[in-house]
Amino acid sequence: MSYLNLEQVSKQYGTKTAVQQINFQVERGEIFGLLGGNGAGKTTTMRMILGLISHDAGDITYNGKVYDDTLLKKMGYLPEERGLYPKVKVSEQLTYLAQLKGMSRKQADKDLKAWLERFGVPENYDRKMEELSKGNQQKIQFIAAVLHRPALLILDEAFSGLDPVNVELLKKTVQELRDEGTCIVFSTHRMEHVEELCKQMLILHQSNTLLQGNIKEIKAQFPKEQVRLVTAAPLKKLEQIDGVQKVEQLQNGYKIKMDREETAKKILHYALDKTDIHHFEIMQPTLHDIFVNTVGGEQ
Repeated sequence: MSYLNLEQVSKQYGTKTAVQQINFQVERGEIFGLLGGNGAGKTTTMRMILGLISHDAGDITYNGKVYDDTLLKKMGYLPEERGLYPKVKVSEQLTYLAQLKGMSRKQADKDLKAWLERFGVPENYDRKMEELSKGNQQKIQFIAAVLHRPALLILDEAFSGLDPVNVELLKKTVQELRDEGTCIVFSTHRMEHVEELCKQMLILHQSNTLLQGNIKEIKAQFPKEQVRLVTAAPLKKLEQIDGVQKVEQLQNGYKIKMDREETAKKILHYALDKTDIHHFEIMQPTLHDIFVNTVGGEQ
């Protein structure tokens, strides 16, 4: 049985439909990607899952049960709009929040110190949030969401404001939480993070489900319209090959956009006739490409 299950869930605000009959399930030990542009319905969906707002139609169940107040202690939420108090010490507010979720103060304090050590910021224990850099504030917000060891974790733009090193640190942490059995809903505008972390996803657009399913299977449904080419010598007039739409010269080779997959053979034959080939790859579309093509086509 899925830990989180949404069936035909809808939400109206007056005459405006915020979410229209969406369906998805998330297992324990799974990271599910929830995607969509601004105003697509992602935040409304997350707030309904968290019980912050009620849904108007359909069913949301948690391990087979409907929402009740006891579920609050099993949920963690990292919102896009950060919400910790700027003038309160990190230790004071995080241990307090963890106590609200059912932890003892002693255990919350012990675990907080361990998380701060893990993230390389033990000195922030007695600092106020407003004294921290944006990146360190984000780490503290993340710790606040997971300190009480939630069964269900909602992450909205979890890596915002972090440098590449800390993005990798938090990604690894999210994967470890997944491996420990946490049910995770992951929402972001960074498609490459979804490709790395998620197996299943749903794209919302204008309140409706636009695309849903296994990411690998979805990508296989879309045409391969790009070629990666590395040659021994520079090539000219690639853009004149029939079917080539765009040629981007990279530091090491070319990325060539085609109007159809069959054009790849023409590119290969042309390159072989001119020079030696070090690398030739028909590239699978990225999730970013798919998102732009599907959402862009539905404007």
